[in-house]
Amino acid sequence: MAVVMELQRIKEESFEECKKAWQTRLEKVCWTPGMKVVSVADQKVLLVRTEGQYSAVGSQCSHYNAPLVKGALVGNRVRCPFHGACFNIKTGDIEEYPGLDSLPCHRVNIRDGKVYVSIKKKTLKQTRRVKEMCSVLPNITHTILLVGGGPAALVCAETLRQNCYQGRIVMVTKDSLPPFDKPKLSKAMNVDRSSIVLRSSEFFQQYGIEVRTEKEAVTVSTRDKAVTMKDGGVLRYDQLLISTGCRAKPLSCPGSDLTGVKLLQRYEDAKDIDASCLGRKAVVVGTSFIGMEVASYLVKKASSVSIVGTTKYPYERSLGSEIGNMTMQMLEEHNVKFYMNDGIAEIRGENGSVKEVLLKSGTLLEAEVVIAGIGVIPNSDFLAGSEVEIDSKKAVVVDKFMRTNVADVFSAGDVTSFPLTSRGDQLVNVGHWQMSQAQGRVAALNMLNIPTKIESVPFFWTVLLGKSIRYTGYGEGYTELVFKGKVEERKFLAFYIKDDTVVAAASLMFDPAVAQLAELMAAGQRIAKAQTQAEDLSWLQM
Repeated sequence: MAVVMELQRIKEESFEECKKAWQTRLEKVCWTPGMKVVSVADQKVLLVRTEGQYSAVGSQCSHYNAPLVKGALVGNRVRCPFHGACFNIKTGDIEEYPGLDSLPCHRVNIRDGKVYVSIKKKTLKQTRRVKEMCSVLPNITHTILLVGGGPAALVCAETLRQNCYQGRIVMVTKDSLPPFDKPKLSKAMNVDRSSIVLRSSEFFQQYGIEVRTEKEAVTVSTRDKAVTMKDGGVLRYDQLLISTGCRAKPLSCPGSDLTGVKLLQRYEDAKDIDASCLGRKAVVVGTSFIGMEVASYLVKKASSVSIVGTTKYPYERSLGSEIGNMTMQMLEEHNVKFYMNDGIAEIRGENGSVKEVLLKSGTLLEAEVVIAGIGVIPNSDFLAGSEVEIDSKKAVVVDKFMRTNVADVFSAGDVTSFPLTSRGDQLVNVGHWQMSQAQGRVAALNMLNIPTKIESVPFFWTVLLGKSIRYTGYGEGYTELVFKGKVEERKFLAFYIKDDTVVAAASLMFDPAVAQLAELMAAGQRIAKAQTQAEDLSWLQM
């Protein structure tokens, strides 16, 4: 079947009068089974065929502009191959995160055996679309208070407005910035603040979302429905969202208070680490995601980079020793020195500043800057004395509706412990950007009495030296690893197995396998170990 696009002449004429058709040769169209990228004027459109029906939406993911044609198409939605966002191919609406915006959706007609795609003149240059939202009405006193200004709070606020909530929305954050793209901080530490802020101040004003920065909650009275701030102010609420995230765990060794010892938590921390390490000796403590990304970034900044880890390989507990060894080799090729199976005994200084680091093994490292990436602590201290249930690791316990044990109090994001569907509703704490956004949406819908469960499958990515490792699922407690491809060649797909079932997967240069697996998991399909061992992986194609 030929594909015919309709172009808009930029004239003051009616839509029907100003369209002009032209034919595109099929062999020049980018192709994935069920999906094609076609051009209308200078705009690329994703043309999708499912169950004999055609639809057309924007061709790029609204998160980081990844080409959706390379993603996973399942039913009526396409999943981004890079970071896992999902879009409905009939409406363009975002259905799974990360990202905030939906895709433009275009009209499709079939006439005389040809497919016609029409783009309205006003959306000809549009690559993303903000869902329709209402704003606040001054005569409505009902207030929803969002404590925390991260991805969960932002999506919660937008979901409320998308579903016609017209009461007050107040968001308080101890950060100096309104909601921003925090995962970028460890990947591009010199990033400009304007490029990471997720929504403009004009956006918040337009939709009646009050954002108060540099405001920290210190106590909550669920009986009085009031939150006391560090500056003494009191904010009252009808419904409350706890979305305070986590903070970086500090070092506790002697010398950890010296000038030059850094934590990466805020935008200002990233800028400070970037400036402090330029041409200087840096020691990174911790070999999981934050520590390794920081070290990767610093290879072109610091005069030397050393990493100290407590295991034999980086990521040993999360990704496994094979992948950990590969990442270690990647950084070693850029002169990063690893000190594994070790720890910090003492940070020594001179005139109050870092001079050297003594390891538990007795090794002495020259150092001018020490960056700790040794884990996080949920920001739940302000809930002490309240009735909100906190687990042994300081996470806020919620059900599948993101409700705490206290009426009208919800929680979402890194601070929560929630039932994970793909692991039989096991209570877990997942510090993923995507999951925080998904939980923020679920919390908002349930605040509005639209019963919705959290069913999302975790999706995560990390970037080292420009190479992205994708990860989906929840692999804690896995007992076996099955590889496709070769880790040593840095092109592989890894299946994490528990009880003969795939519980997670990771990949490098193997797209869109992880996106496809995430869709299988989201559909509730069990993936057996035997399937991963077969030479034929056609079952991944859905």
